[in-house]
Amino acid sequence: MFEIRVICDPTDADHITEKLAQVFTTGAARQYPNRRNTERTRLYITAEHRAATEAWPTPEEAYALAPSIISEIGWTAGAVADKPFGEDIGREFWLRKAALLDHIALADEHEGIRSDAAELATEAARRLMDTDAATAVCDPRHYVRQQYAHWASNH
Repeated sequence: MFEIRVICDPTDADHITEKLAQVFTTGAARQYPNRRNTERTRLYITAEHRAATEAWPTPEEAYALAPSIISEIGWTAGAVADKPFGEDIGREFWLRKAALLDHIALADEHEGIRSDAAELATEAARRLMDTDAATAVCDPRHYVRQQYAHWASNH
């Protein structure tokens, strides 16, 4: 258990308290005027890390139904080439691209190859999380594996 102190504009207090409650298990927020700047508010919130409610799939579980890396490279390249100019490419593209890059990074890591693949996979995973407006607090690549496993089992 730990305590979080936030100094903020009083109009932001409820929003901040709500967002912290989405990430942590929190107690009631205690609110006091700020000592130095009376236009600010001090919030004290007791918090605990949330226990994981769902286990993250292993890479083997997540990609059990995945096509080969070569096939996915072809699919992502085709999706970009076939996309009409100015149209949104869609979530499936970002999910499959992030999963493909994660799969490549895992293969490199397994072979002991030093490459930029892990960094690229993480960036693509963050892009997927932004697309999904994900509120999960986790390693972005774990999020991709979870979402890909759900997607693959339904397609």
